[in-house]
Amino acid sequence: MGSKDQAGGAASSGGGFFSSFAAGVRSWGTAVHKSVNGLLGYEGLEVINPDGGTDDAEEEALRGRWKQEDRDSYWKMMHKYIGSDVTSLVTLPVIIFEPMTMLQKMAELMEYCELLDKADESEDPCMRMAYASAWAVSVYFAYQRTWKPFNPILGETYEMVNHQGITFLAEQVSHHPPMGVAHCENEHFTYDITSKLKTKFLGNSLEVYPVGRTRVTLKKSGVVLDLVPPPTKVNNLIFGRTWVDSPGEMVMTNLTTGDKAVLYFQPCGWFGAGRYEVDGYVYSAEEEPKIMITGKWNTFMSCQPCDQEGEPIPGTELKEIWRIAPTPQNDKYQYTHFAHKINSFDTAPKKLLPSDSRLRPDRYALEKGDMSKSGAEKSRLEEQQRAEKRTREAKGEQFTPRWFNLTDVVAPTPWGELEIYEYNGKYTEHRAAIDGSSVGDETDVTSIKFNPWQYGNSSSS
Repeated sequence: MGSKDQAGGAASSGGGFFSSFAAGVRSWGTAVHKSVNGLLGYEGLEVINPDGGTDDAEEEALRGRWKQEDRDSYWKMMHKYIGSDVTSLVTLPVIIFEPMTMLQKMAELMEYCELLDKADESEDPCMRMAYASAWAVSVYFAYQRTWKPFNPILGETYEMVNHQGITFLAEQVSHHPPMGVAHCENEHFTYDITSKLKTKFLGNSLEVYPVGRTRVTLKKSGVVLDLVPPPTKVNNLIFGRTWVDSPGEMVMTNLTTGDKAVLYFQPCGWFGAGRYEVDGYVYSAEEEPKIMITGKWNTFMSCQPCDQEGEPIPGTELKEIWRIAPTPQNDKYQYTHFAHKINSFDTAPKKLLPSDSRLRPDRYALEKGDMSKSGAEKSRLEEQQRAEKRTREAKGEQFTPRWFNLTDVVAPTPWGELEIYEYNGKYTEHRAAIDGSSVGDETDVTSIKFNPWQYGNSSSS
């Protein structure tokens, strides 16, 4: 595509001096890389500072959230998994966790859902795609956090209301492999996703492949949009400053008309070169570029009409269509204001389901800063989940999600096939009955005991 070609051309241009300088930097970097990891006793582990600066490489290698003894112990435990999918293989320490679950992380895509409202209201089909693709990019600011969310318990849910008129529901429908499903709706759109992550552990980094299917239906026009995001790489998991990058193409396709938005996420280069940059085009069904899109996934996105060569049309202006909202300063987990709303009960509906992520005792203890209790509760929940599985197998039963149904559809993705779940509508009926009730709910939601269990507390015995 055009943006990738332009990026490649920029990288290869410059001639003799730049090429010599780049080669020198690479040689110097290789030498530092080998000396630092050789000093630590771990060969082949990448240590870089993506934000540049003049930090000493050895000092950078020793920086991070780990104490020396914790890091060494964790490395001894993890090195045998190099090359493996560790999505659900390993019990991880809470020191690397944030007080949020993967179901809540799925809900973060709704922070700037007003962009989907604008897409629905737009009469221009190309601008419709520009707004929708900017919405898809907007979540990457939140996804750059380096803390790991909790894996949801099978049957766990997350509900969210009181944001842009939406009702959001997610449910964990599989434990091995981990799969979450979500449905969201307001007056302008419906959003449905079946999500299954596939990982590859590389020693000091982790590649994450989003094996999932995302569908957005815009209600006014009736068009259906399909999203394929790029993979993500978490760098310096154990040694050095942890950072996240998502190099590659994001493709959003209008399945109704054939229009398409293709955006290229630039990989982070030496000293942070190219990090955050996103460029691409909205193409017509005839594959002609119509709108140029450019920006940075951590700051803003803009667009401008273009000609068939991908060049801006004279007399038109670059229009900003999304900008990041102000964020809290020095937040421990780099949370946005919206992330804090996701964790709060302010966005919880009346009579919250007892399976809701907010109620998890390990998540709540970590949020309150009690890491010891969080670790103990996490172990207890994981053991109870294993007990549930033993009970289910003894009864010869299968887990059945409450709010979503498994379909016969198996969808291809760039990283493997995916079984598709669909929203069954029962939650809409459940919520309507509660919201229509004249009886007030005076229950203190923080006192509700977390209960996603299929067999109740007997499974823990």
